[in-house]
Amino acid sequence: MNILNQITSSTLIIGVDIAKFKHVARAQDYRGVEFGKAITFENDREGFELFVSWFRKIATEQGFQDVIVGMETTDHYWLNLAHFVKEQHVTPIS
Repeated sequence: MNILNQITSSTLIIGVDIAKFKHVARAQDYRGVEFGKAITFENDREGFELFVSWFRKIATEQGFQDVIVGMETTDHYWLNLAHFVKEQHVTPIS
């Protein structure tokens, strides 16, 4: 299925800038309206849990039903985050 077909007005879109040690994420809707402030989190389980908690809080507060996490496939640094997000039943897009 085309990613654009998965995005609706009820979808929170998370964009993640992947790096070796710390990632940065922003949240927005399909129109590009940003929610909350960008978050910086470590490339480890504790950081991933913080990240998921951050976007779930935004989704709940703003009434989003779905979340899509998009990330760049920088070297291999994105793989652990993608697997963790998938375990949380959230769609990772690379």
